[in-house]
Amino acid sequence: MELHIDNVSKQYRKEVWGLRDFTLRLGPGVLGLLGPNGAGKSTLMRIIATITRPSSGTVLWNGTDIASRPDDLRRVLGYLPQDFGVYPNLNAVEFLRYLAAVKGLDRAQAHRRIEELIQLVNLTEAAYRPIGGFSGGMRQRVGIAQALLNDPHLLIVDEPTVGLDPEERVRFRNLISDLAGERLVLLSTHIVSDVEATATSIALINHGRLLNYALPEELLKAVEGKVWGWVVSSRELMTVKNDHLIANTIRRSDGVLARIISETAPDPAATSLAATLEDAYLYFITNRQGAAR
Repeated sequence: MELHIDNVSKQYRKEVWGLRDFTLRLGPGVLGLLGPNGAGKSTLMRIIATITRPSSGTVLWNGTDIASRPDDLRRVLGYLPQDFGVYPNLNAVEFLRYLAAVKGLDRAQAHRRIEELIQLVNLTEAAYRPIGGFSGGMRQRVGIAQALLNDPHLLIVDEPTVGLDPEERVRFRNLISDLAGERLVLLSTHIVSDVEATATSIALINHGRLLNYALPEELLKAVEGKVWGWVVSSRELMTVKNDHLIANTIRRSDGVLARIISETAPDPAATSLAATLEDAYLYFITNRQGAAR
C-alpha cells in the first residue's frame, strides 16, 4: 500500500497558490499533516480524495494515477472533510444506511457494517435519535462512521477535532489511533496535541510547501538545545516578545516564565528546557531556513 504525491501544485489564480511542488511518499500508519490555517492542508486533502485536480504533478495510489483512474482509489477511500454535513432529521442509522447505498454496499453488508460502526464510535444509545440534536462530538463520530463504511485502506480526516470539548477530543484521538493498523490515515490539523497523540509520522506544511517530513522523535531532536526558559518581569515581557520567538508564558510570583525558541540562549539567566513537539512545530513554521525548503 503506497500513496505517492509527486511534485503536486495547485494554482487558484495568478500568484495564488494552494500548493507548491509538494512531494511525499507514504505507507501504512498515521500521518499528521500539521500546519497553520491556510497552509494548504485542505487543498492537499481534496486533491488526494479526488475532489480537486492539481494544476501540475501527480498523485499515485499503488502506482496508479488517481487523476486518470479515480475509481481505483475511491473504492478504498474514507473521507471526513472539515465541513462534514448531515441531514438533521435522520437518525444515525438512517443516515449511515443512506450513505452505504451511495457507496454501493449491498443491504446485508451495510446492515452488518453499520452495527459494527455504531458500537465502534460509541453511539449505541443515540443511534435512533435525530442527528440534529447531536453534540459536535457526536456528529464527528457519525462522520468517522460514514468514512469507515467501506472499510477503507486510505482514511482522510480534515481538522476532525475543531470545536470539540477536551473529553471528546481525547476520545477521537484514541479512535484514530485504534483505526490505523494496516490502513494509511491522513490526519490534517493545526492542533499540535492531536498529532502528538496519534501520528506515527509528521509532515509540516506552510504556504503550500512541505517544510519537513519526519518521525516525531526526529522533529524533537532537531530542536534540542534550542528551547529556553527565561524569567522576566511583566514590564520586560513585551520587549522580549518583540525580540524572540515565545512558545508560551507562565505567570509566577517572581515574574513571567517565557518559553523561548532560539538557536542560542536569549540571556545568561535563561536555562535550557526539554523540547516538545509544539516547540518543533513553531521552530519549523517560523524559521526562515525551514520556510525556504
